[in-house]
Amino acid sequence: MEKISILGSGTMGHSIALSAAWAGQTVKVYGINEQDLETANNGLANKLGVMVDNDLFDEADAKRIKDSIHFSTSLEETVEGATFIIEVIPEVLELKKEMYAKLEKLVSEDVVIASNTSGFMPSLLSEDMIHPNRFVVTHFWNPGHLIPLVEVVKGSKTDEKTVQRAMQVIADMNKKPILLQKELPGFIGNRLQYALFREAQALLDSGAASKEDIDAAVTYSIGRRLPVTGPLMTADMGGLDVFSAISNYLFEDLATDQRSGKILSELAADGNLGDKSGKGFYDWEPAVSRKLNAERERTLIHFLKNDLQALGEGE
Repeated sequence: MEKISILGSGTMGHSIALSAAWAGQTVKVYGINEQDLETANNGLANKLGVMVDNDLFDEADAKRIKDSIHFSTSLEETVEGATFIIEVIPEVLELKKEMYAKLEKLVSEDVVIASNTSGFMPSLLSEDMIHPNRFVVTHFWNPGHLIPLVEVVKGSKTDEKTVQRAMQVIADMNKKPILLQKELPGFIGNRLQYALFREAQALLDSGAASKEDIDAAVTYSIGRRLPVTGPLMTADMGGLDVFSAISNYLFEDLATDQRSGKILSELAADGNLGDKSGKGFYDWEPAVSRKLNAERERTLIHFLKNDLQALGEGE
């Protein structure tokens, strides 16, 4: 089993560490200062508490998981002995490149360096590396400890051994790895998500429907099917003749905007950023925020329990 080190102790960093430790691995996590590590420890404790409360595991398991995660402000200490490093630092290209340059001086060339970037192309991230063949993207979805999907994205110089090691690391965490063979902005998940988001913006901007009804059209219809069947399998089940015919006339009328919609652009420009600012498309009073975030967390835990049950039945 690979020896995993995670660079970045923020929300995604300690969530990924939780996933690895839950699967029985010992993980090292790097944070830039003691305040970052204190925040990470508090976040980890909160997540473990919620998972215990929802019967994903008991207090003894929570303690084992917590004890399997070792935080440090020393980069050298964190990567010492590591065979697989996951970088989870801010989405600033130069920061990431600087980190890879440091890493290549600290670890041998057979150590895999992976990035949790949600948008940068792996060939761009690794273009200055001495050994770009050992670089790969492993994109975990937020919240990383509850959502199974991890997108593995190979760059033009990533070798097959690195890809296979990445796929195995993700599988060993009891996650669902998928492989993007060709570099594309947004990878797979975000391309699908933003295609839907573009159409939602266009409907709202045109006055075709209210924001509440646009959201309801997803949560009360396709949102109910998507946990079981993705878009291509859904088409198979509905009949490809039907889906082909609808595609032929509907695609002509779908949004093709190349920039953010009018309403979204105005909200963002005015500092109305959604939940984190208290107002966006919707008003986010603290009580509303707590209620909806808790509801989403419960729903994700429900699906995760189903995944774990299916995994147990398959063993």
